[in-house]
Amino acid sequence: MRKPAPNKAGISLLDAVASFSPELPLAVAFSGGADSTALLLACAQKWPGQVMAIHVHHGLQAAADDFVRHCEKFCSDLRVPLVVCRVNARHASGQSPEDAARNARYGALQAAIGGPHVPMLCRSVAVAQHADDQVETMLLALSRGAGLPGLAAMPARWERNGLIYYRPLLALRSSAIRAWLAQRAVGHIEDPTNTDEGLTRNRIRARLLPALDAAFPQFRETFARSARHAAQAQQILDQVACEDMLRATQAPDAGLVIASIQIVSRVRQANLLRYWLKATFGVVPSAAQLDELLDQIAACTTGGHKIHIKVADGFVKRSGALLAWYNSAGDPGLHSLR
Repeated sequence: MRKPAPNKAGISLLDAVASFSPELPLAVAFSGGADSTALLLACAQKWPGQVMAIHVHHGLQAAADDFVRHCEKFCSDLRVPLVVCRVNARHASGQSPEDAARNARYGALQAAIGGPHVPMLCRSVAVAQHADDQVETMLLALSRGAGLPGLAAMPARWERNGLIYYRPLLALRSSAIRAWLAQRAVGHIEDPTNTDEGLTRNRIRARLLPALDAAFPQFRETFARSARHAAQAQQILDQVACEDMLRATQAPDAGLVIASIQIVSRVRQANLLRYWLKATFGVVPSAAQLDELLDQIAACTTGGHKIHIKVADGFVKRSGALLAWYNSAGDPGLHSLR
């Protein structure tokens, strides 16, 4: 049997958890797999009585009930309270299975922590993604032609619906986590879907990561550095876009003033429009939609020029001097800045 490769970043799992300082008490997203098992065990040992586990039953495979039983026994032995959430994570038409499962998972975590029977009130949630997951996320983003937000991959800390999420293991490779568990003879679940190469992420894990390891042994660290650079660059672009949006907004309940958009360069217009649509309405235009919108804004030199362009599940429309977005599923009128 091939021995797990050492963690070349020089940081151990205990080092990672030692430098992890969330607000307590802490909830750990616990699938029962190797990564979340190691994270839960290390956190429970560091903060006894201050950690709870949340397991999401996705309802997608027959073994899911066995996963629940394993997690219940593990948490009972560890004396950590466990909340099990059952969700329907089946994907809708046009939605990727991974996106559907992720959305269901975050919804379940939110509901579990805010539920009436939660054993402790938490604002901090730890999830167990690691350095290999980070590389897979970046490669997926590259394969889809993503911009800086995609290349920035997964942040170590972020907020969502009033909860603070952490990824304390991002500097660790998967093999180091599994070696840590093996040294302690701690069992975990092996999800059978992890070997299904019909899923893009699994193909990356099985085929690309070993090739990268052979050609560029330090690729996890260098990819992580690139992700940080991309995240920093995106923060600057967001600051510029925020300033441009404030200048192009007449009032809190108004859309963007088209003339104020036109006075900046095309690339700065694109940055502003992406930020406005995402920050205000939670929608992201495709590259083709954004190019068409920019062309129409450039051509908007007369009062009679109309703009009505499909963006996500709604439309960007000109209304007098303003640009607004609306969605027929909601208010039938224009949705302007709120």
